[in-house]
Amino acid sequence: MTDPSDRSPGPGASATGTGLSRRRWRRRLRFSALGAVLLAVLAGGACWAVYAKLSANITADDAAAAELARYERERPTALVRDAQNILLIGSDTRAGEGNGAYGRDLGSERSDTTILLHLAADRRSATAVSLPRDLMVDVPGCRQSDGTRSDPVFAMLNHAFQVGGSACTIRTVEKLTDIRVDHHVVVDFSGFKDMVDAVDGVQVCLREPVDDAAAKLRLPAGKVTLDGEQALGYVRARKTLGDGSDTERMERQQRFLGALVGKVRGDDVLLNPVKLYPVLDAATSSLTTDPELANLRGLYQLVRGLRDVPTDRVQFLTVPRESYVYDSNRDQLVEPAAERLFARLRADRPVAVARDAHSGDTGKPGEDGKSDPSPMPTFRGNTAAEQTCG
Repeated sequence: MTDPSDRSPGPGASATGTGLSRRRWRRRLRFSALGAVLLAVLAGGACWAVYAKLSANITADDAAAAELARYERERPTALVRDAQNILLIGSDTRAGEGNGAYGRDLGSERSDTTILLHLAADRRSATAVSLPRDLMVDVPGCRQSDGTRSDPVFAMLNHAFQVGGSACTIRTVEKLTDIRVDHHVVVDFSGFKDMVDAVDGVQVCLREPVDDAAAKLRLPAGKVTLDGEQALGYVRARKTLGDGSDTERMERQQRFLGALVGKVRGDDVLLNPVKLYPVLDAATSSLTTDPELANLRGLYQLVRGLRDVPTDRVQFLTVPRESYVYDSNRDQLVEPAAERLFARLRADRPVAVARDAHSGDTGKPGEDGKSDPSPMPTFRGNTAAEQTCG
């Protein structure tokens, strides 16, 4: 029997223990590499879980897509590649969690707010055009929730959403403007509040105190940061703010949206995952969109092009309108100013806005009634850059 003390070091070993140290080092290295792989897998899994959750929040408007496909031949043709037109619809539904506080659910809903958002092909400008809910328009026959079809009617714009939902509203707006709607987004009351709260409120400037019992608003004059509940009351109030007109209400909505855009961009929300997640969670939970946008990938492709739009090139305006000739409580388009605006959006041409401008009071329509040569017409409106409190 050999004395253990006489054994020679085996291959890869030494009397000083160097071989044992190397084996331990290699073992630790393998464990470290495995740990790194596991961390990467877990991180990837977490990212995927977040992606899946946010995507699942969005409701795809498959019924609207199917209805629009039936009428594809009558829809306008997009004239400029890469330009995008998105119809934003604020629903006044009382159904759903959090919405019942704003009235009884009467089994139908109407578009409380309708905005046509045009994104330039080069993504260097964005123009949001408010369409009054009381605007008198031709509403086509539309498929109703019970499967029957309504008759064509000359009625207020918000009647289209009540009768046939987003598809009917899109067809009505396309008929009115001859502009192809590429995407649509429907947001309800509760979702709007959550988005405002997700950015910790939005600051507005009030010229005088607000005391509106119907809107549940009591606010001092000056700089005020509105939470979600207050913001909803602020953008929906009509009788006790301003002159009580729907036009003034739309301008207030535009100013608030401009301030919201400024808040998001100013806080670098889009570049900060910690700030971005609650905004995305609130936003996606409140959205019903066309199927192409009903996932984070689709929304990201849309939002990515907005990051580089200068704030002073994000413009808000109301379509040129006036009191309807047969009913002063309704609206009608002012022509040819409205057609000049629609023509420029169709052709992806710049639109100028000014706070004191008369709607479309410069420029002349071409012989075809659609072309709009220089000088550029100026419309009453404002930019997101003007919404900060001085």
